[in-house]
Amino acid sequence: MRVRRPFGNRPRRQVDEVQATDPQAARLAGFALLARRDYCIAEFTHRLAERGFALEAIQQAVEGLAEERLLNDERYAQNYVHAHTQRGQGPRRIRQDLADVGLENAQIEAALAEVADWHALARDTRVRKFGAEPPAEWAERVRQSRFLQYRGFSNDHIRSALGGSEADLPFDPDS
Repeated sequence: MRVRRPFGNRPRRQVDEVQATDPQAARLAGFALLARRDYCIAEFTHRLAERGFALEAIQQAVEGLAEERLLNDERYAQNYVHAHTQRGQGPRRIRQDLADVGLENAQIEAALAEVADWHALARDTRVRKFGAEPPAEWAERVRQSRFLQYRGFSNDHIRSALGGSEADLPFDPDS
């Protein structure tokens, strides 16, 4: 019987001992990664290390790709924020995701600061999911609040999206 692995857990193709120390081989493997999507430097380094490349080869490849601006953490953060705001995600969730891949706090905050209006995004996200009419019943307010909280919006954003005051929030604002 064949065992199926989930999509993200397939084994990585390992390099042999000769390629592991070759910066050019690491660079070519990096091009293959970058052909699919953009990476931040920390995530890119981790991916190459998973394939078995030596740290020195990875560092040389990263330095070269960064000089050519093929690897750029600021651009990665900006693109990530733009893509995930289009999906209706809020600043808390995006901040956590970017921190998880290894970006520095200053880069994350700079990218998040470029979003003009998180309140409008929270309202648009709520309207797309639940319709234009604000919730009248308490149970529905709770449901919509939890949805926006899961999406990563702060209590301020949720309050403005639901059209009420802090006393109207169905959960503790300090949580």
